Amino acid sequence: MLTQYKGIIFDFNGTLFWDSHLHKQTWRQYSKILRGTEFSDEEMVKYMFGRTNEQIIKYAIGKQPTPDMVEKYGQEKEALYRQMAKSDTQNFHLAKGAVEFLNFLKENNIPRTIATMSDKINVDFFFESFNLENWFDIEKVVYANGIIPGKPAPDIYEIATKNLDLTPQDCIVVEDAISGIESARAANIGKIIAICSEESPELYQSIPCVSSIIKDFTEIDKNLFNIKILK
Repeated sequence: MLTQYKGIIFDFNGTLFWDSHLHKQTWRQYSKILRGTEFSDEEMVKYMFGRTNEQIIKYAIGKQPTPDMVEKYGQEKEALYRQMAKSDTQNFHLAKGAVEFLNFLKENNIPRTIATMSDKINVDFFFESFNLENWFDIEKVVYANGIIPGKPAPDIYEIATKNLDLTPQDCIVVEDAISGIESARAANIGKIIAICSEESPELYQSIPCVSSIIKDFTEIDKNLFNIKILK
């Protein structure tokens, strides 16, 4: 029998918006400023995706950065990222099938939100650029505020489920990052779906807590939701 869920939480970068290549390019450029060499692909996967700017900067410089350093370096990097994102007009759109799936969630009153390690400036940028207010209440979005621990800590998904007035077991999480998947697992999320925006399906097949793998949002199973109860 198919287990049905009451709500869904999305990671954003690399999930609803496939921008992993932009973050890679940006951090490669900025890591040269911070330490003289670019991040390798292995470092990107292990130390960058799903992490806060503070965590990434700490790794890059090899010590705990001061709050002023985090603010300065982080904002410089994010400004470079936003500039690159807007310039990449061919890819500056939501993931394939995302708009249609978000419309389905809205039409059926399925609780939904975003849990991202982007900061407020970038969240505002995404809301304005992609008209996210059509589907999401920005007051329920969880983002990096300098207080919430970064993924893989469970806090961001625990807060997101509370914002939806649901238990973690009642929720689905869609993630692309290993650290994000671990965060959702640690938060006891009911179902974790991995989306292959950057990595191959084989990477996620080896992770026991991933119960479903999709290539894009056209493949997500709408029968996962208990629509009758929600209407």
